[in-house]
Amino acid sequence: MRIFTRALLFAALLSALSGAAPDALSVIYPTLSRSDDGVNEPSGTQHVAGEMLFFTCRVANYTKSPEQKVHLAYSIQAFDPKGVALDQIYKNEIAEEVAPQDKEWLPKISTEIALPPALLAGTYKITINVEDLVAHTKASLDVPFRVNARAIQPTPTLAVQNMRYYRNEDDPTPLSKAVYKAGDALWLRFDVTGYKYGENNQVNLNYVFSVLGADGSALWTSPQPAAEEGQSIYPKPYASGTFSIQVQSAVKPGEYAIGVKATDLVGKQTAEARQAFTVQ
Repeated sequence: MRIFTRALLFAALLSALSGAAPDALSVIYPTLSRSDDGVNEPSGTQHVAGEMLFFTCRVANYTKSPEQKVHLAYSIQAFDPKGVALDQIYKNEIAEEVAPQDKEWLPKISTEIALPPALLAGTYKITINVEDLVAHTKASLDVPFRVNARAIQPTPTLAVQNMRYYRNEDDPTPLSKAVYKAGDALWLRFDVTGYKYGENNQVNLNYVFSVLGADGSALWTSPQPAAEEGQSIYPKPYASGTFSIQVQSAVKPGEYAIGVKATDLVGKQTAEARQAFTVQ
């Protein structure tokens, strides 16, 4: 009796396996690199704003039509940590006839993702959605990646922050002590946050610069404001400005400052900040 019972159980198991549902459609082998057909970046890789990312993946467990054809539709889009899309969605299809000897073939999806020129640090993601138009099934996958950036604090209203001095326009590192002498070129960089967006994420800012004495009085003010205006698909999280002036020989040694007055023409708000420097 025990042997007969085991035989029945084994037969039932075989029947269940033969009638089991096929594996579900899936997105596998995601690869993110800095070059076309490059190797996958190791875990923890830090990307930066303005980079071009090359993304590929494969699709498994698709269904073939009676004519041995595969038909897949897919979309790819990158998002910031808040779920805001970095660019327009990319859509495409794969329609291929698969020969019997190619039964192990896995359709490949590939595209390029251009990171916007201004991003905050954080964990971003690439979302892939695939639809099997033969079997009418769907699959998706989120691929996270890290973006490294300078520390910039988002603000609810207009603000000028991170004012820092350099000796040359292309210097990568700011001066630890802003000390200049007559004849030197002074370079100032700063960030602006908290502005409002117009239509199509329009940003419209202008800046007025002043050289201030030790008592805070204006020794010189730019006659015309510097303008920054533009539109983008991704809402620019901050704007960066630059100002340069040469320290004249008539300038006496002492303490000075550069003042920046920023105006947000869309949000109708202003903000001011100043940063000290020394002339020896």
